[in-house]
Amino acid sequence: MKAANSPASQSAASQSTGTPEGRNDLYWLGAILLLALVLRVVSLNGPLWFDEIVTVDTHLRMGWGEMLQSYSMNHHYLHNLAAKAAMVVFGDAPWAIRLPALVFGLAGIAAMWFLARDLAGAMPAHATALLLALSYHHIWFSQNARGYTGLAFFSTLGLLLFLRGLQANRRGIWLGFGAVIAATIFTHLTGAFFFVTLGLVWLAIVGTRAVKGTLDRSTILLPLLGFTVGGIVTVLLYLPILPSLLSTISGVAETSAGDVMQEYQNPLWTAYEAIRSGVGQAGPLVTLIGLLVLGLSGMGALALRKAAPLFAPVTFGNILLTVAILLGVGMRIWPRFFFTDIAFLMFLIVMGVRLTCDLVARLTGPRLGTLLFPIALAGMVLVSAAMASRNYMAPKQDLAGAYAFVEATRKPGERVFAVAYAGEVFTGHFHANWGTIFTDDDYLAAMAIPGPVTFVVTFPDRSFRSLPRLDADRDMILSETHYFPGTLGDGGIFILHRD
Repeated sequence: MKAANSPASQSAASQSTGTPEGRNDLYWLGAILLLALVLRVVSLNGPLWFDEIVTVDTHLRMGWGEMLQSYSMNHHYLHNLAAKAAMVVFGDAPWAIRLPALVFGLAGIAAMWFLARDLAGAMPAHATALLLALSYHHIWFSQNARGYTGLAFFSTLGLLLFLRGLQANRRGIWLGFGAVIAATIFTHLTGAFFFVTLGLVWLAIVGTRAVKGTLDRSTILLPLLGFTVGGIVTVLLYLPILPSLLSTISGVAETSAGDVMQEYQNPLWTAYEAIRSGVGQAGPLVTLIGLLVLGLSGMGALALRKAAPLFAPVTFGNILLTVAILLGVGMRIWPRFFFTDIAFLMFLIVMGVRLTCDLVARLTGPRLGTLLFPIALAGMVLVSAAMASRNYMAPKQDLAGAYAFVEATRKPGERVFAVAYAGEVFTGHFHANWGTIFTDDDYLAAMAIPGPVTFVVTFPDRSFRSLPRLDADRDMILSETHYFPGTLGDGGIFILHRD
């Protein structure tokens, strides 16, 4: 995990003995978490977007037992139980529904700080945590009533326990590791991918040590105990909905195959979209940032090759394994499936920047060398802060605003239609007396009736592609009366009208 006399070991030792240096490190962590809290509380009460509303209406409003009667990929079970508890205590305001995601987000930053400190010392831990606190994506998901920050927290904690367990060989650590496995996978089934990666790394360690003749019983039995406990508890948690789970998974490929957005199954699109959503624009800059992230992550892996040789293989291995599994089952490769990896990549980038600065310092001399890393870190903080500001420029998806606008401007006798599956949200959640358009035939039938008509187009890229006639008419027969921007990918909403 790290060399015994490394700076990371010295930092951990000072922390454990309660020295002033260790206490100062905790003060820094506290300050970073306070900053992260402030950034995540702002706009926490913004309008819920489609998936959040579906979660509320089809899950959180159920009884406690009803929530666990069937399986859906849209439901993040452990998170939803926490969100329901928050609703019971605080009511159904958006901020209350999102409270567990915020708490898990803060916990994930803290867990990554402890992991980074274990592997590289206090300064990289501070830098990584600060950049996560300012991360556009991390803020976005910490204000999203879904289980992704929970997945990130549990996965980070799992890696921390895995690495410490390999070093300390204590039963308590591995039992805790098993509990974390169950918590992660019960949050969402895709959480299993990360622990499959850790399992493969563990098997590689066992095989390597067996070949070298250095394999001991604890390297086999204690990790096996952790994985076994985690697997058994996970199966028990999912047992009541196992038939529904298997049925849902078997239908994933068929659903994805009929999707008009076939690019959603392309991992290159996934990487591009993940960067584009953070930058806020498309174009060559996205590709440049992608190459920069790849290069600095590689440098970070190089920097950690001695102190933490397992970290980079786990990070990159989990990304590749996730892509392979999703492609294998024919599932859409959403960027959110890789949210767990953001903290790990951030740490690799910090280590890569520090190594790059050290290499440059060898050429420029010690005077400039001591300033390079702080300057580079300051630049990263400024860029991250600028990107983070985009979280506050618009809601994720302003369904509530669209509903209020249409109802306020609606004329007597005017018909209103929501396009595609967002119709269920308007009619169910907002109790709108609107129709729903799914196909061009539906659209033509609505247009065949004279009189004023309004179309509310959510997820416009998908909707206009699904209804090419509507797409053609929006610049000719229909007029755009309003547009509601959203930070969600394809989260804008068009209001189109014909008199």
